[in-house]
Amino acid sequence: MKLHKLFILFFLALGLSLNNANIFAQDDDDDDDDDDQQMEEMDEEEWQRQMDELNAEKSNLTTRLAALNGEIDGLKSTSANKDKELEKCESDLYALVGTTKSGVADFRKKFEETEKKINGKVGTPADARKMYFDEISKDKARCLPEFQDRYASMKKKLEDWEVKPTEACYTVVKGDCLWKISKMKYGSPYYWPAIWDANKNGVANADALKNARHKKVTNPNLIYPGQCMKIPTLTDAQKKEAEMKSKKYRKTRKVKTTTDTKTDVKKDEKKDVKKDEKKDVKK
Repeated sequence: MKLHKLFILFFLALGLSLNNANIFAQDDDDDDDDDDQQMEEMDEEEWQRQMDELNAEKSNLTTRLAALNGEIDGLKSTSANKDKELEKCESDLYALVGTTKSGVADFRKKFEETEKKINGKVGTPADARKMYFDEISKDKARCLPEFQDRYASMKKKLEDWEVKPTEACYTVVKGDCLWKISKMKYGSPYYWPAIWDANKNGVANADALKNARHKKVTNPNLIYPGQCMKIPTLTDAQKKEAEMKSKKYRKTRKVKTTTDTKTDVKKDEKKDVKKDEKKDVKK
Protein backbone atom coordinates (compact mmCIF):
# COMPACT_ATOMS: atom_id res chain seq x y z
CA MET A 1 0.00 0.00 0.00
CA LYS A 2 2.76 2.40 0.90
CA LEU A 3 4.56 1.46 -2.30
CA HIS A 4 1.47 2.26 -4.34
CA LYS A 5 1.22 5.72 -2.76
CA LEU A 6 4.84 6.41 -3.54
CA PHE A 7 4.29 5.63 -7.25
CA ILE A 8 1.30 8.00 -7.39
CA LEU A 9 3.30 10.80 -5.80
CA PHE A 10 6.21 10.23 -8.25
CA PHE A 11 3.96 10.47 -11.30
CA LEU A 12 2.25 13.62 -9.97
CA ALA A 13 5.64 15.27 -9.43
CA LEU A 14 6.75 14.26 -12.95
CA GLY A 15 3.58 15.72 -14.47
CA LEU A 16 4.06 19.06 -12.73
CA SER A 17 7.68 19.24 -13.92
CA LEU A 18 6.73 18.66 -17.55
CA ASN A 19 3.96 21.27 -17.42
CA ASN A 20 6.31 23.91 -16.05
CA ALA A 21 8.85 23.09 -18.80
CA ASN A 22 6.20 23.62 -21.48
CA ILE A 23 5.23 26.95 -19.99
CA PHE A 24 8.87 28.14 -20.00
CA ALA A 25 9.38 26.87 -23.56
CA GLN A 26 6.34 28.80 -24.78
CA ASP A 27 7.67 31.93 -23.10
CA ASP A 28 11.05 31.50 -24.84
CA ASP A 29 9.38 30.98 -28.24
CA ASP A 30 7.40 34.16 -27.81
CA ASP A 31 10.60 36.10 -26.97
CA ASP A 32 12.40 34.71 -30.08
CA ASP A 33 9.50 35.68 -32.34
CA ASP A 34 9.65 39.22 -31.01
CA ASP A 35 13.40 39.40 -31.62
CA ASP A 36 13.06 38.02 -35.19
CA GLN A 37 10.35 40.55 -36.00
CA GLN A 38 12.51 43.35 -34.65
CA MET A 39 15.53 42.12 -36.66
CA GLU A 40 13.41 41.94 -39.79
CA GLU A 41 12.28 45.51 -39.27
CA MET A 42 15.88 46.61 -38.64
CA ASP A 43 17.16 44.81 -41.78
CA GLU A 44 14.53 46.45 -43.97
CA GLU A 45 15.48 49.90 -42.79
CA GLU A 46 19.18 49.19 -43.18
CA TRP A 47 18.62 47.74 -46.65
CA GLN A 48 16.70 50.84 -47.74
CA ARG A 49 19.40 53.10 -46.37
CA GLN A 50 22.13 51.17 -48.26
CA MET A 51 20.06 51.20 -51.46
CA ASP A 52 19.73 54.95 -51.24
CA GLU A 53 23.46 55.33 -50.77
CA LEU A 54 24.24 52.99 -53.71
CA ASN A 55 21.78 54.77 -56.01
CA ALA A 56 23.38 58.08 -55.15
CA GLU A 57 26.86 56.64 -55.86
CA LYS A 58 25.60 55.17 -59.14
CA SER A 59 24.27 58.55 -60.19
CA ASN A 60 27.60 60.19 -59.39
CA LEU A 61 29.53 57.53 -61.33
CA THR A 62 27.21 57.86 -64.32
CA THR A 63 27.80 61.60 -64.35
CA ARG A 64 31.58 61.12 -64.13
CA LEU A 65 31.49 58.47 -66.89
CA ALA A 66 29.61 60.82 -69.19
CA ALA A 67 32.19 63.54 -68.49
CA LEU A 68 35.10 61.16 -69.18
CA ASN A 69 33.52 59.95 -72.43
CA GLY A 70 33.21 63.56 -73.47
CA GLU A 71 36.92 64.11 -72.71
CA ILE A 72 37.84 60.96 -74.68
CA ASP A 73 35.87 62.16 -77.69
CA GLY A 74 37.64 65.50 -77.46
CA LEU A 75 41.07 63.85 -77.24
CA LYS A 76 40.28 61.60 -80.21
CA SER A 77 39.35 64.61 -82.26
CA THR A 78 42.53 66.42 -81.19
CA SER A 79 44.67 63.34 -81.98
CA ALA A 80 43.13 63.01 -85.43
CA ASN A 81 43.87 66.66 -86.15
CA LYS A 82 47.46 66.29 -84.90
CA ASP A 83 47.96 63.21 -87.11
CA LYS A 84 46.81 65.20 -90.13
CA GLU A 85 49.16 68.03 -89.22
CA LEU A 86 52.06 65.59 -88.73
CA GLU A 87 51.36 63.89 -92.06
CA LYS A 88 51.33 67.27 -93.80
CA CYS A 89 54.62 68.27 -92.12
CA GLU A 90 56.22 64.98 -93.19
CA SER A 91 55.02 65.44 -96.76
CA ASP A 92 56.40 69.00 -96.82
CA LEU A 93 59.72 67.80 -95.36
CA TYR A 94 60.02 64.96 -97.88
CA ALA A 95 59.21 67.38 -100.69
CA LEU A 96 62.16 69.55 -99.64
CA VAL A 97 64.57 66.67 -100.34
CA GLY A 98 62.74 65.62 -103.48
CA THR A 99 61.12 62.41 -102.29
CA THR A 100 57.90 60.93 -100.90
CA LYS A 101 56.91 58.75 -97.98
CA SER A 102 57.28 55.56 -100.06
CA GLY A 103 60.61 56.88 -101.40
CA VAL A 104 61.89 57.35 -97.84
CA ALA A 105 60.81 53.78 -96.99
CA ASP A 106 62.92 52.42 -99.90
CA PHE A 107 65.83 54.66 -98.90
CA ARG A 108 65.59 53.49 -95.29
CA LYS A 109 65.82 49.84 -96.36
CA LYS A 110 69.00 50.43 -98.41
CA PHE A 111 70.46 52.65 -95.70
CA GLU A 112 70.02 50.04 -92.95
CA GLU A 113 71.46 47.27 -95.15
CA THR A 114 74.55 49.33 -96.01
CA GLU A 115 74.97 50.51 -92.41
CA LYS A 116 74.96 46.90 -91.22
CA LYS A 117 77.64 45.91 -93.78
CA ILE A 118 79.94 48.80 -92.89
CA ASN A 119 79.55 48.38 -89.11
CA GLY A 120 80.29 44.65 -89.38
CA LYS A 121 82.87 45.02 -92.18
CA VAL A 122 81.03 42.46 -94.26
CA GLY A 123 82.72 41.88 -97.63
CA THR A 124 84.94 44.71 -98.85
CA PRO A 125 84.67 48.53 -98.84
CA ALA A 126 84.06 48.35 -102.60
CA ASP A 127 81.08 46.06 -101.99
CA ALA A 128 79.65 48.51 -99.46
CA ARG A 129 80.05 51.42 -101.88
CA LYS A 130 78.34 49.50 -104.63
CA MET A 131 75.47 48.36 -102.38
CA TYR A 132 74.49 51.09 -101.60
CA PHE A 133 76.72 53.74 -100.04
CA ASP A 134 77.46 55.71 -103.23
CA GLU A 135 73.76 55.75 -104.08
CA ILE A 136 72.89 56.92 -100.57
CA SER A 137 75.50 59.69 -100.75
CA LYS A 138 73.82 61.15 -103.84
CA ASP A 139 70.33 61.06 -102.33
CA LYS A 140 69.19 64.18 -100.45
CA ALA A 141 67.15 61.99 -98.13
CA ARG A 142 70.35 61.40 -96.14
CA CYS A 143 69.89 64.98 -94.82
CA LEU A 144 66.65 64.03 -93.06
CA PRO A 145 66.93 64.11 -89.22
CA GLU A 146 66.46 60.33 -89.10
CA PHE A 147 69.59 59.67 -91.17
CA GLN A 148 71.83 62.74 -90.82
CA ASP A 149 73.99 61.71 -87.85
CA ARG A 150 73.98 58.03 -88.80
CA TYR A 151 75.19 58.85 -92.31
CA ALA A 152 78.11 60.91 -90.97
CA SER A 153 79.11 58.02 -88.67
CA MET A 154 78.77 55.44 -91.45
CA LYS A 155 80.84 57.58 -93.85
CA LYS A 156 83.70 57.88 -91.36
CA LYS A 157 83.69 54.13 -90.64
CA LEU A 158 83.84 53.35 -94.37
CA GLU A 159 86.75 55.75 -94.93
CA ASP A 160 88.65 54.23 -91.99
CA TRP A 161 87.94 50.78 -93.43
CA GLU A 162 89.32 51.81 -96.81
CA VAL A 163 92.64 53.02 -95.37
CA LYS A 164 95.20 50.30 -96.00
CA PRO A 165 96.90 49.25 -92.77
CA THR A 166 100.65 49.48 -92.58
CA GLU A 167 102.30 46.17 -93.31
CA ALA A 168 104.59 44.63 -90.77
CA CYS A 169 107.84 43.02 -91.92
CA TYR A 170 109.69 39.89 -90.92
CA THR A 171 113.31 39.15 -91.79
CA VAL A 172 113.81 35.57 -92.94
CA VAL A 173 116.41 33.48 -91.10
CA LYS A 174 117.86 30.08 -91.92
CA GLY A 175 115.29 27.29 -91.52
CA ASP A 176 112.27 29.53 -92.14
CA CYS A 177 109.42 28.78 -94.53
CA LEU A 178 106.15 30.58 -95.29
CA TRP A 179 104.20 27.94 -93.36
CA LYS A 180 106.31 28.59 -90.25
CA ILE A 181 106.17 32.39 -90.63
CA SER A 182 102.37 32.30 -91.02
CA LYS A 183 101.98 30.29 -87.84
CA MET A 184 104.31 32.68 -86.02
CA LYS A 185 102.52 35.86 -87.18
CA TYR A 186 98.88 34.79 -87.47
CA GLY A 187 98.65 31.84 -85.14
CA SER A 188 97.77 29.56 -88.05
CA PRO A 189 100.09 28.12 -90.73
CA TYR A 190 97.26 28.01 -93.30
CA TYR A 191 97.42 31.74 -94.06
CA TRP A 192 100.83 31.53 -95.78
CA PRO A 193 99.34 32.20 -99.28
CA ALA A 194 98.53 35.75 -98.10
CA ILE A 195 102.23 36.32 -97.29
CA TRP A 196 103.22 34.88 -100.66
CA ASP A 197 100.76 37.15 -102.51
CA ALA A 198 102.11 40.19 -100.64
CA ASN A 199 105.71 39.42 -101.67
CA LYS A 200 105.29 38.08 -105.22
CA ASN A 201 106.12 41.43 -106.80
CA GLY A 202 108.90 42.28 -104.37
CA VAL A 203 109.90 41.91 -100.73
CA ALA A 204 110.07 44.95 -98.44
CA ASN A 205 113.87 45.33 -98.71
CA ALA A 206 114.11 44.41 -102.41
CA ASP A 207 116.20 47.50 -103.25
CA ALA A 208 118.83 46.56 -100.68
CA LEU A 209 119.27 43.00 -101.98
CA LYS A 210 121.99 42.33 -104.59
CA ASN A 211 120.81 38.93 -105.75
CA ALA A 212 117.91 39.38 -108.20
CA ARG A 213 116.45 36.00 -107.22
CA HIS A 214 116.02 37.24 -103.67
CA LYS A 215 114.08 40.40 -104.60
CA LYS A 216 110.79 38.52 -105.22
CA VAL A 217 109.12 35.36 -103.96
CA THR A 218 108.17 33.64 -107.19
CA ASN A 219 108.10 30.19 -105.61
CA PRO A 220 106.50 29.78 -102.17
CA ASN A 221 108.94 26.97 -101.41
CA LEU A 222 112.00 29.16 -102.02
CA ILE A 223 112.68 31.99 -99.59
CA TYR A 224 116.13 33.20 -98.54
CA PRO A 225 117.70 34.49 -95.30
CA GLY A 226 117.86 38.27 -95.28
CA GLN A 227 114.60 38.78 -97.18
CA CYS A 228 112.24 41.15 -95.32
CA MET A 229 108.79 39.64 -95.85
CA LYS A 230 105.72 41.87 -95.88
CA ILE A 231 103.18 40.58 -93.35
CA PRO A 232 99.78 42.04 -94.32
CA THR A 233 96.96 42.60 -91.86
CA LEU A 234 94.14 40.21 -92.76
CA THR A 235 90.39 40.50 -92.37
CA ASP A 236 88.32 37.43 -91.55
CA ALA A 237 87.32 37.14 -95.20
CA GLN A 238 90.95 37.33 -96.34
CA LYS A 239 91.96 34.67 -93.80
CA LYS A 240 89.26 32.36 -95.10
CA GLU A 241 90.38 32.98 -98.69
CA ALA A 242 94.04 32.28 -97.80
CA GLU A 243 93.08 29.07 -96.01
CA MET A 244 91.16 27.86 -99.08
CA LYS A 245 94.17 28.62 -101.30
CA SER A 246 96.42 26.69 -98.93
CA LYS A 247 94.21 23.58 -99.02
CA LYS A 248 93.88 23.80 -102.79
CA TYR A 249 97.66 24.13 -103.20
CA ARG A 250 98.28 21.08 -101.00
CA LYS A 251 95.86 18.98 -103.06
CA THR A 252 97.56 20.09 -106.28
CA ARG A 253 100.98 19.24 -104.85
CA LYS A 254 99.80 15.76 -103.83
CA VAL A 255 98.41 15.02 -107.29
CA LYS A 256 101.57 16.35 -108.96
CA THR A 257 103.83 14.32 -106.65
CA THR A 258 101.85 11.14 -107.34
CA THR A 259 101.96 11.76 -111.11
CA ASP A 260 105.70 12.46 -111.05
CA THR A 261 106.32 9.25 -109.08
CA LYS A 262 104.37 7.17 -111.62
CA THR A 263 106.25 8.80 -114.48
CA ASP A 264 109.61 8.01 -112.84
CA VAL A 265 108.57 4.38 -112.34
CA LYS A 266 107.68 4.06 -116.02
CA LYS A 267 111.01 5.59 -117.04
CA ASP A 268 112.90 3.11 -114.83
CA GLU A 269 110.92 0.24 -116.34
CA LYS A 270 111.84 1.39 -119.85
CA LYS A 271 115.51 1.63 -118.88
CA ASP A 272 115.43 -1.92 -117.51
CA VAL A 273 113.81 -3.19 -120.74
CA LYS A 274 116.47 -1.48 -122.87
CA LYS A 275 119.24 -2.98 -120.72
CA ASP A 276 117.76 -6.45 -121.13
CA GLU A 277 117.51 -5.95 -124.90
CA LYS A 278 121.20 -4.94 -125.13
CA LYS A 279 122.22 -8.02 -123.12
CA ASP A 280 120.26 -10.26 -125.49
CA VAL A 281 121.96 -8.67 -128.54
CA LYS A 282 125.41 -9.26 -127.08
CA LYS A 283 124.61 -12.89 -126.42
